[in-house]
Amino acid sequence: MKSRLGHPRLHLRSTSSTNERARELAVAGAPHGTLVTAAEQTAGRGRQGRTWSAPPGSSLLCSLVLRDPPALTTLIAAVAVCDVVGQNARVKWPNDVVVERAPLDTYETVLAKLAGILVEGRPQESWAVLGIGVNVAVRVDDLPADVRERAASLELPRSAIEPLLADLLSALAIRLAEPAQALLDVWRARDALRGREISWAQGPPIAGGRHGRADGIDGEGRLLVRLDDGTTTALSAGEVHLASVG
Repeated sequence: MKSRLGHPRLHLRSTSSTNERARELAVAGAPHGTLVTAAEQTAGRGRQGRTWSAPPGSSLLCSLVLRDPPALTTLIAAVAVCDVVGQNARVKWPNDVVVERAPLDTYETVLAKLAGILVEGRPQESWAVLGIGVNVAVRVDDLPADVRERAASLELPRSAIEPLLADLLSALAIRLAEPAQALLDVWRARDALRGREISWAQGPPIAGGRHGRADGIDGEGRLLVRLDDGTTTALSAGEVHLASVG
């Protein structure tokens, strides 16, 4: 029987990356459910080599060791985060939880990032590390100007971080046990991109350029994109951006 999520737990006042520490524990044989949390990350990682930074003690920063993780782990985690942060939360494929916001200087809706997810592991050894960062007590107005516009926060007191973690672990346990089709249906209801014009830098070359209209996800969690010629392509990885194509 697998261990309960969150046990054992290693909490660090400061670390370079909770994912890195969890990976070390996984390699050393840590059981399923092992949790690493930190009040501060000095080199937290996101997708595409980005860093995840936040003032100390202001965010939920956690990484879980998962043995025999399901193929849809990233989607499962995104839905679980949405379960606990509120009805307005949406998922920006593949791994961001966002809320919609309209800046004062434009009519275009901004998808402001509330949480990020990073899954790393060794499929050949049947384990993965699931990293989740949620802006809980971050004050958006205090962030650097270059990230402020596209960042979001629950703006709760710091005392809310531990209760949110407990709720998230419970939601993850439920979603991990859920049939894939049911999970996909819930994810699709939270889809922030469907119907929007998007562009992407990686993936298969497309006649006329890498842009189209997001059209949901398939059964494998790939992003479907409706192209200008009416055909559909599927993106299995990479980053997409909202785009005005005309």
